[in-house]
Amino acid sequence: MNANREGWGLIAGNGRFPFLVLEGARSQGIEMAVLAIKEEASPELAQFAKRVHWVSLGELSKAIELLQSEGVTRAVMAGQVKHNKIFSAIRPDWKLAKLLLSLPRKNTDSLIGAVAKVLEEEGIQLVDSTLFLKPLLPDAGVLTRRAPNEHEAADLAYGLGVARQIAAMDIGQTVVIADRACVAVEAMEGTDETIERAARFANGRPLVVVKVSKPGQDMRFDVPVVGLPTVETMKRTGATALAIDAARTLLFDRPKLIELADTVGIAIQAFSPEQVAEPKRGSGGMNKE
Repeated sequence: MNANREGWGLIAGNGRFPFLVLEGARSQGIEMAVLAIKEEASPELAQFAKRVHWVSLGELSKAIELLQSEGVTRAVMAGQVKHNKIFSAIRPDWKLAKLLLSLPRKNTDSLIGAVAKVLEEEGIQLVDSTLFLKPLLPDAGVLTRRAPNEHEAADLAYGLGVARQIAAMDIGQTVVIADRACVAVEAMEGTDETIERAARFANGRPLVVVKVSKPGQDMRFDVPVVGLPTVETMKRTGATALAIDAARTLLFDRPKLIELADTVGIAIQAFSPEQVAEPKRGSGGMNKE
């Protein structure tokens, strides 16, 4: 049954991430076997990949057996699995139930990190999820025609400090700021819903959005992603600037994303993952590295 000469597999959640990984791998002559999560992955994967197996959340034993049957020794985890589903909709099999009982904390990093360890024990190495997508990771700097203005820059600087504290506790990746006040913090709902929630509380004040990686971000999973839907949500809610981490944030549909941001006047800037400093007054933008 093992037709996967390269020994590569893809564990697919929702969104475009799995499709982009498959395209990137294919461009390097690698045809991946796909393990698709029923509750999350797109049915279109069945037409896009040659070998697709479907498993439900919680079926860890079945997942391992399917990957091993395909001869997978290296796997990429790509695509979101909504955090609330991980902790509310999951029906664990015996292997996953045993793993869950052994965890001192039930946050996302602990759970997926433990799954990665189990996979490795079974001969399957989970690798950097951006391995085939390096061009989608931006360098530090302003990505749009417009840089953040002085007011936005101050809000983004404040937001970077808050977001890095939140990310360090594995609570969420995104905060939304207005006038140096934190309006919303992401928990399990996701970035776009966090922005929508912030807009309900902002009373028309301009918003800025900050999305960061975790300190020592494990690039195998839960890597920050920004796509067109986030920019469209910002446009709809009156958010005018976005800060992201350079080299640790995937920008999907980057040319279209930047074009849309330029069209509606949204400023996007990527910062080094360590940067939290306040901008210089009157600079009209954040400090340069």
